Amino acid sequence: MPIKGRRIAGKGETTASHYAFGQLEDEIIIRHRLLTRTTTTRGEPPLKKLQKKFTTFVSEIEKEADNCGDCERLAKAFLQELNTFEIPLLKSKIVIDANVREKENFNDLKGEINVQILQAQADIEDLKRQLEESKVERKHKEEGEVIRKLIAMQPPRSETQKVLTELEKEIAALEAENTASSRTLDLRKKQFALLLHVVDELQNTIEEEQRSLVEEIRNVVDDHNKSGVEDATVGPEAMAVD
Repeated sequence: MPIKGRRIAGKGETTASHYAFGQLEDEIIIRHRLLTRTTTTRGEPPLKKLQKKFTTFVSEIEKEADNCGDCERLAKAFLQELNTFEIPLLKSKIVIDANVREKENFNDLKGEINVQILQAQADIEDLKRQLEESKVERKHKEEGEVIRKLIAMQPPRSETQKVLTELEKEIAALEAENTASSRTLDLRKKQFALLLHVVDELQNTIEEEQRSLVEEIRNVVDDHNKSGVEDATVGPEAMAVD
């Protein structure tokens, strides 16, 4: 029994069915051939031939004439035709059983493949997670290595502590010097303020003395001027008396 084959579609392809007479007509022809055991569209179907043999044999038996030889001959012919018809049936049964077993094996294999696919997907997800964790771990290691190199470039802790101690001493000395400088500056401010006050007092005193001196000189001048005027007045009078 010929069956039209189908090409297995690859990835990204669709499975296309090719029928000689169209899908419905093709199925009708295949079903008719299976029922009648006809392997070709030509000739008389085996089932019809078997039917004719059986009809001829039955008709010969129903005759009342002495035809045992003919009946025996027709019986052998019918049995032979029956055996001929039965052989393809047995072959078909074997093929059907093989197909059933193949289908069961295919279903089992399909189930195993599906399980393997699910397991592979789970493994892929697990590997993705492990890859992300590895990336994070590697990044941390690289950062740690950079920090370690930076630490290695720094001086030992003892030297650092020594430098810190010296810096603290210098800071304390500078603070003490700053305090002394602040005290000295405050003292100088007070002295300068006192000096300014003395200068101001001295300036006021000098100005006062200058004003007093000017006033005395002015008084002397005024007195001198008055004496000169009186002498000038007494002189003519004395001359007149003489």
